[in-house]
Amino acid sequence: MLKIYSLLMWALQPLLRRKLQRRGRAEAGYWLAIEERFGQYTQPASDGGLVWVHAVSLGETRAAAVLLNALRAAQPGMRVVLTHGTATGRAQGVSVLQDGDVQVWQPWDTPGAVQRFLAHFKPRVGIILETELWPNWVAQCNKAQVPLVLVNARMSETSMHQAQRLAWLSRPAYQGLSAVLAQTQADADRLQSLGAKVDAVLGNLKFDAQPDAAQLAKAHAWKQTLKRPVVLFTSSREGEEAMWLDTLQALKEIPHDHQDHIHAVHWLVVPRHPQRFEEVAALMVERGWQVSRRSHWVDGPDTDNANDANTLWLGNSLGEMALYYGLSDAALLGGSFAPLGGQNLIESTACGCPVIMGPHTFNFAQAAQLAQEAGAALRTEDMAQAVTTALQMVRFSPDANAHVQACQVFSLAHRGAAQRTVQALLPYLTTN
Repeated sequence: MLKIYSLLMWALQPLLRRKLQRRGRAEAGYWLAIEERFGQYTQPASDGGLVWVHAVSLGETRAAAVLLNALRAAQPGMRVVLTHGTATGRAQGVSVLQDGDVQVWQPWDTPGAVQRFLAHFKPRVGIILETELWPNWVAQCNKAQVPLVLVNARMSETSMHQAQRLAWLSRPAYQGLSAVLAQTQADADRLQSLGAKVDAVLGNLKFDAQPDAAQLAKAHAWKQTLKRPVVLFTSSREGEEAMWLDTLQALKEIPHDHQDHIHAVHWLVVPRHPQRFEEVAALMVERGWQVSRRSHWVDGPDTDNANDANTLWLGNSLGEMALYYGLSDAALLGGSFAPLGGQNLIESTACGCPVIMGPHTFNFAQAAQLAQEAGAALRTEDMAQAVTTALQMVRFSPDANAHVQACQVFSLAHRGAAQRTVQALLPYLTTN
């Protein structure tokens, strides 16, 4: 069955090339070094000893940064080959590279591409972040006697059922891993049901990430100049912005004695995918709003224009989430209002910004539940309730400060996964 799968993946290579060309028109990063995805490299071949770390996208790369800091402290001089699947992941990954490290695209999952990757870089171990697992990676690493470890591993109920439907392919892959280090016991149980050998439950690396202090300081300085609180719609996904704008429009049409609610805050949206920045801007303009882009701000948001009350702010920059969270008094959680599983809320709470979630948080189920229990997050049924809850929280709630304090307590209570993960990985790093 693996041979059939491999043949299919080989046949799909022309489609992948066309997809990369299309995506490159929106994000130029996808045009970079396309041949690396097929195991063709311009970097010198390694003499061995590299640690392969794979972080497919932006969130995983941030978790990888936390882990790499801890690993380098325990293993000074460690050299890394860092791989990604998305342009945002690769752009973020540049910040964690040190002398002697290499950064390339992940190999496409054919035997040939993976064999060329392993032969070129000769990693002594592969460390995969969170969910990304490919059958030929496992098969070829086993053949080359390269241990492959899935760390900070998570598995939603939906993903488990999808994997079970392809058990003929997924089960050998999970069984072939050298070790799995899960975030939660629920993740561990689901991974074990797929055949994985779960060695430990160690928590979530993202709790150990420290928000950018310079960004927070800038946000707090800007915040002092604002006369209204800020509500952030963070990591919004396609379709959700329309829900949000529909809700704002409905509130605008409430009789005048209540209309000040909608204009009592500044509204800021940061789309999850940067290629959608202009699409979201166009949608807001189409609905009759003015748009103020972060890329145009110099000393903070422009609040002096005559149409300020009819202006929405667009966070159209990368790598500034701490700035956006620090500027905001509450955050609506993207991906949770459509059935997409939600986005990570840990960075928001680490910045002291309480979260308001929709009903769909299955991708981060335990973090969402723990945040809600701690008072760092509130659960709502839909976008309309979320918007009104945010307005009430930042304008009228006597518990607003308590939610901010709960964020700090919640963040501190769940740290330590990085050191636990390092201790679990040391046997793979010290083996000759």
